[in-house]
Amino acid sequence: MSASASPLRLTLASASPRRRELLARLGVAPDAVIAADIDETPQKAELPRDYAQRMAREKALAVVAATVIEGHVLAGDTVVAAGRRILPKAEDEATARRCLELLSGRRHRVLSAIALRAPDGSLRERLSETAVKFKRLSAEEITAYLASGEWEGKAGGYAIQGSAEGLVSWLQGSHSGVVGLPLFETRALLKAAGFALG
Repeated sequence: MSASASPLRLTLASASPRRRELLARLGVAPDAVIAADIDETPQKAELPRDYAQRMAREKALAVVAATVIEGHVLAGDTVVAAGRRILPKAEDEATARRCLELLSGRRHRVLSAIALRAPDGSLRERLSETAVKFKRLSAEEITAYLASGEWEGKAGGYAIQGSAEGLVSWLQGSHSGVVGLPLFETRALLKAAGFALG
């Protein structure tokens, strides 16, 4: 995985199985996985783009202190935004329903930020922005989606890698970014840091 004789080591600052699966598509298996424990509350008047970038950066820095190996730390954060409004991660059905009702028939943005912290303390960052539009959702469609449980813990109350993809009428940008890790940007960061990728 390295361009030098001494292999580069990588810690993924996320417990998300989706991010590990996406990273594997680049042929990368992290040497360690540590979930970042940070306050994810948006700051007052914080814009979605700034929030996503701050979260990725803070997750990377938080995991550095807890890392059991020396090497790079990769962190990411995905934010669903309707205009300037940051939608929450849906932890209950009522929140997921409100998100889906808001997104029904309208275009929204998914901002997926990544940060790679090097052993020397330098930080590389990238941001993917994807426009997504849902069809106009009927009450029955929303209820059926909520019954699937796929929305649990998901930003904006949906997971595009599941049945929600059948409700998306249009998408422009990075599909992998909407899932949780923009592969084009991630590959560019890892290549720039010296990881040998195909």
